[in-house]
Amino acid sequence: MKRTLLLALAAALAAALTAHAVSAQHPAMPHAAMPPGAAPTEPGQAAFAALAEVVRLLDADPATDWSRVSLERLRQHLIDMNEVVLRARVSARPVDGGLVMDVTGEGRTARAIDAMLRPHAAELERMEAYAARAEPIPGGVRLTVTAKRPADARAVARLRALGFVGLLTEGGHHGPHHLALARGELVGGHGR
Repeated sequence: MKRTLLLALAAALAAALTAHAVSAQHPAMPHAAMPPGAAPTEPGQAAFAALAEVVRLLDADPATDWSRVSLERLRQHLIDMNEVVLRARVSARPVDGGLVMDVTGEGRTARAIDAMLRPHAAELERMEAYAARAEPIPGGVRLTVTAKRPADARAVARLRALGFVGLLTEGGHHGPHHLALARGELVGGHGR
């Protein structure tokens, strides 16, 4: 009898431990029911996070016309952003009040440079701080950005410190642009 009881207890304990291990690997509770902080919040990749954020915004907007939505168009733009930020070659030199940057690449990178920098120069030009222009050069674009107040040494120093990649981050148009691309609208001259 003791032996049967011990075997039954051992079996029950083994079953409980196995169930705990399995539930720890594959929780039965849905994600929404998980306690705060119990699941990772970072999606693991920035482009994926940008796409997921846009999907949440589209879902939250009852006016979303799903027949026009194209997340693929946004994905292609995010690929262009990746190409320009990570693969473009930049040769920068100071000029009075700012910088001239020759931004070049091959293949997809050269196409991404053209697709992104000319419209971004127009966005920089609309800002209070910058005068900007983009001109095509072989394999890319020559981006010239100067401070609208070139006598402001701090503004010029900031512009030069930002350099090419920092200037790409300037302006509040990125998020709205991404949402518009996904909705099938073109903003700021970007075809993608």
